[in-house]
Parts: sequence; C-alpha cells; structure tokens
Amino acid sequence: MASFTLHGISVSRGIAIGRAHLLTPATLDVKHYLIDQDQMEAEVARLQNAIRTVHGELQTIWRDLPKDSPAELAAFIDVHVLILSDPMLSEVPLNIIRKRYYNAEWALVTQIDELSAQFDEVEDPYLRERKADIQQVGERILKVLTGTATTIPTPSGSEEKISHMIVVAHDISPADMMQFRDRAFAGFVTDVGGQNSHTAIVARSLDIPAAVGMFNASALIDQDDWVIIDGDAGVVIVDPSPQVLEQYRERQARLIRERKKLTKLKKTPSVTIDGVAIELMANIELPEDCGAALDAGAQGVGLFRSEFLFMGRTGYHNKLPTEDEQFESYRKAVVAMKGRPVTIRTLDIGADKPLDFAEQTALNPALGLRAIRFCLAEPQMFLIQLRAILRASAFGKVRLLVPMLSHAFEIDQTLQMIAQAKVQLRTANKKFDEAIEVGAMIEIPAAALTLPLFVKRLDFLSIGTNDLIQYTLAIDRVDHEVAHLYNPLHPAILYLLSNTIAIGARHGVPVAVCGEMAGDTRLTRLLLGMGLREFSMHPSQLLSVKQEVLNSDLRLLVPQTKKILRAIEPHAIAEGVERLAAL
Repeated sequence: MASFTLHGISVSRGIAIGRAHLLTPATLDVKHYLIDQDQMEAEVARLQNAIRTVHGELQTIWRDLPKDSPAELAAFIDVHVLILSDPMLSEVPLNIIRKRYYNAEWALVTQIDELSAQFDEVEDPYLRERKADIQQVGERILKVLTGTATTIPTPSGSEEKISHMIVVAHDISPADMMQFRDRAFAGFVTDVGGQNSHTAIVARSLDIPAAVGMFNASALIDQDDWVIIDGDAGVVIVDPSPQVLEQYRERQARLIRERKKLTKLKKTPSVTIDGVAIELMANIELPEDCGAALDAGAQGVGLFRSEFLFMGRTGYHNKLPTEDEQFESYRKAVVAMKGRPVTIRTLDIGADKPLDFAEQTALNPALGLRAIRFCLAEPQMFLIQLRAILRASAFGKVRLLVPMLSHAFEIDQTLQMIAQAKVQLRTANKKFDEAIEVGAMIEIPAAALTLPLFVKRLDFLSIGTNDLIQYTLAIDRVDHEVAHLYNPLHPAILYLLSNTIAIGARHGVPVAVCGEMAGDTRLTRLLLGMGLREFSMHPSQLLSVKQEVLNSDLRLLVPQTKKILRAIEPHAIAEGVERLAAL
C-alpha cells in the first residue's frame, strides 16, 4: 500500500506512532423493517432492556473511573447518563415503534437523526458539538440491540505490533475512551469534530495526540495500518516509509525528553530574561480541574467556563442549576486554588442553545441573542448566577468576567445587575467581596475598536482570541470548508490584539489572553513582544509556555514585534514570527 497523508484539525499537540484500530459505527449495521402489531410490545421491551443495559454500563464506567482521570471524562459520562434518561431518547423511540411499527433499531435511529438535525441549527461551536453526545448514546444502545459491542484488540503477535494503538473512528464517545486508557493507546483520529468536540477536550486533558475533522479517515485507513499522528500540524500519515517513520520516532523521543525536563519548571517563577514577571493562568471547566491547574504551577484561574454547570441538564430536564448549586461549584474552585485568583465567566450560551424555556427566533443566532445579550434578556436567571459568583468571592479572590460585550449600554446594564445582586445579598446578610473586579471579554471587533468605552467602566479585559478571529475573519473554525482560512496571524487580528494590549497598558487596565493563542508556544514571544503580561490556557500547555517565557528577552522581542505589526503580507509576518523564535 502506498503512503498517503490526511489533513485535519490539530486539537492536541505531540506525536503518536502506532497501528490503526478501527471502530465501526453501529448505525452502519442497522436494519430497517416493519413489525407486526402483535410484536409491538416485545419490540418496545427489547429497546427498553437495551436502554437499561447501557444505563448500567455508564454507571459502572463512572464508578470505576481511576482517580487520576480528567474531570472532563466524568462530566461527559454524566451528560450521557442524563441524555439516556431524557424522554426524547428513552420514550419517543418507543412511541415510534407503537405508531409506525418500526423495529427498535430503526425507531432509535429515526429519533437520533431528528435530534441531530435540531443541533445542526445551533450556531455556537461548543454546543453544536454536543450533537455528538446524543449520537454516541444512541450508538451504545444500538450496539446492545445488534450485539456489536465496541471491541479492543487482545495483546497477541509481535511486541512491535501491539506496543501502541491509534484509534480511528468516525467519532469516539468519552465512555469508549475509557476502554483504551489502560492499554497501549497512543492517539485518536476521527472523521468529525472540531476544537471544541469532546474528543478534542478529552485528548487535551489526557495530553494525547489527536487529529479530528479528517473527513473520511475511517474509510481510507485499514485495520493494522501503520499511522503517524502529527498533533502539532493536524496531519495523519498512513503507511509511512521507513525513512519517515524513523524521522518521526526521533522527533517523538525528543519531545518525550523535553516534556520530562518541563516538569522541573513547575516552581520556577515565570520571569523573562530581562526580569519581567508574566502571569500564567489556567482555563478550567469544573472545580475538579483545579488540581491539574495547581500541578502545572498555575498562578490562578484566568477563565472558569461556567457553561458546564448548565450543560447536560438544560434542555433535557428543563431545570437550571440553583443558586446554591452554582455557589457550591464556584466556592469549591475558589477554595481549591488556595488564595490564587479565580476568574469566573458568566454564562456564554444563547437563545439558539438547547434551553427549553427559550424559543429560537433569530434568523442567524450567531449574530443574535448570545452570551451577555441572552443573560440581560433573562434577568432572573442572570441574577441567580451573579449572586452565586458574588457569594463565592467571600472565600477567596474572585474576578467576574462578562462575555460578548460590544455596547456601552450593555456594560452599564450588566454593572447595574451586579449592583442589584449585591443589594439582594446584603438584604439576605450573605457575605461577598464588595470590591470584586469586573471585566469584559474582548471577542467582538466592535469591542476591540471602541476600547475607551471599556477601560472607563471596567477593571480588566480578557481577549477571547477564538471568537475574535472568527468574527473578524467571518470564519467558523469548525466548518471544515473554511477552517483553513482561520488564521491568528492575519494582520487584522494582530492589529486588534496589539491595540487592545496597548490601550489597556496606557489606562492601567490589565489585559489577558485566554483563547487558544495563549497556549500556542509558537505565538508566545509575539504576544510578549506586544506587551501581554497575562496568559490563560489549558493546564497541559502551561509549562511549555513558561519555558518560552523564561527564554525570552523583551529587549530583543519588542523591536522585532513592532516590525511584524507594520507588515501586511502573510509571508513577511510568518518570517517575522520565525525570527522571534530564534531570538
């Protein structure tokens, strides 16, 4: 077989080398047929039994999770349990059997397809990826119905053949990932997925190389093919030549040695060669993530995404987390960080998301009632979250971060809501930090271009590079048709970034970057040269970024960065960034 290369989306850095193990979707084996009326209840019972079996499997997997498992795995399995219990999946397919006389598999697939179509209308990249959770729960039920459970290879044959395994699939559920945790498992390759897919999130948490959005990799790669995953480039090389294989093995060995050295930097102060202190913070989704943040030497939490507290229940049980539930999650994170600052972002979802109480009316939800706009339109829900965050501030340093602000009146309304929440807590004799800092996410070009409105009213700014790039370049980075146009080094992006950092410094307002750019070591020196002094990233990226900081001299970086910012042509910018790496 001739060697070939596939290009997808890089979601977890590093190199993996191993034999391909293919997972075949159960939906490919589903038979469609009509049943007789007298078979109807027996078919209903067959589906109900399969659902109960899967529920037991998920509970067992959750119970047996190793203590060192990423918190994301438990969270995703919890979501799958909730989906499994939801009437949309546990009851509607039964009604399809009774009304249309479909066999159990057909009825289930029909409902999964209907739910998937609804999620396709969701504009938010992270939430759109949750369609995969529904499909994966359906997959597990189908495998029980058809007797085609996911299998993993039994060690046999040559040691070389079984030493590593690359899982290749259309998609992989978090529960299935646990089957590979204790095996010689090197990486993931999936046809679908993006930066925010569960596969990407778990791969980053496990620090395992992965490439997603590979389109038809599962059809092109054969069982036991030699596969190389270049996680840095989002490239998969199939059946590589001996020379290429040897080159990547050398690179892999070098990376392993370098990672071992990085652990020695955990307690080293994050200071440049010329003595400038740089704050390195962690992005988290759950309070349990604080352990990984501390292990990496994070100086605090630069972004606590509160959406995880709302996901898996909202839209399935029509029940939002209570004030006490939210408060307890925020409090746990604040206490776990032992006095280090925790920046909590308010809810970043909108009317186009699976919230049962909110109807979708926007023609283009990406430009509609999202994030702070949605929260201001649902003041009671917003006040509950604000009170919970404020209450948590009594237990340590908390900063409140507001997403998607673009207008002065939005800032003013938000500050008024915070003031109202404070009054309510004072009335209830509940403690909070009266001087809690409030900041804005800069992720809309309009915000980046009208910063005087923000620095006048707020205490700090945090640049969300993911959305800033998407909105500036009109690129949905999880859309495979245009993902190649997603470019953090576009001159417009560099201008907005440098301008935001400069204006913040001029007015004494701290500016952080909490998007993917913050954790990309190829861009660390560029951001330092722009004047950035606070980075927030996934904990697994922190030590690599710290190493770049320790090897950087701002006296050399700043003049070179100014030249890059004056450049317009892509090749000139790329060459300038390469020169920074050599300084």
